[in-house]
Amino acid sequence: MTNETSELAQDSGPVADAPRQAAPVWATLIATFFGVGRLKPGPGTWGSLATLIVWVVMSHWLPGAWVVPVNIALAALAVAAGIPAATRVARSSGLKDPQFVVIDETAGQLITLIGAPLAWKSVLAGFILFRTFDIVKPFPVRQLERLPGGAGIVVDDVAAGLYGLAVMQLLLHFGLLGH
Repeated sequence: MTNETSELAQDSGPVADAPRQAAPVWATLIATFFGVGRLKPGPGTWGSLATLIVWVVMSHWLPGAWVVPVNIALAALAVAAGIPAATRVARSSGLKDPQFVVIDETAGQLITLIGAPLAWKSVLAGFILFRTFDIVKPFPVRQLERLPGGAGIVVDDVAAGLYGLAVMQLLLHFGLLGH
């Protein structure tokens, strides 16, 4: 089952006894990555792509020595803000893992890109690597989805991002993406 298909399946399952009050605006903006999660088809892919574009543009404006620390800080911020935001949005929607919550893709995509040069090959490889690991969900990524609330929504994508980061660094180390 692909990530997009599994997300659809998760959308149909209500959260037991979840309160049905609207999520705060801040939570909805963060969880949907400022509305990107509402794009169809494949909101997760759109979330990753939007993150990648924002990161590339932002990186061109940063001094070179700041690129990696800012990337790490943004990934940490996406996780720290994303878990409570995803929790509130999931509760308000009554869904365990709403397809339109894409802050998890933002966090995972940023993690995959840590230390990657801003060249088209590494950016494309980072996108493909993260999306592949997010969809395939190798051990223990899939198991992390069982965590409660927003942690289960976000942490599995953090793990997929770490897999992507490891493979990206190996590709760079062995010069398979050029110099």
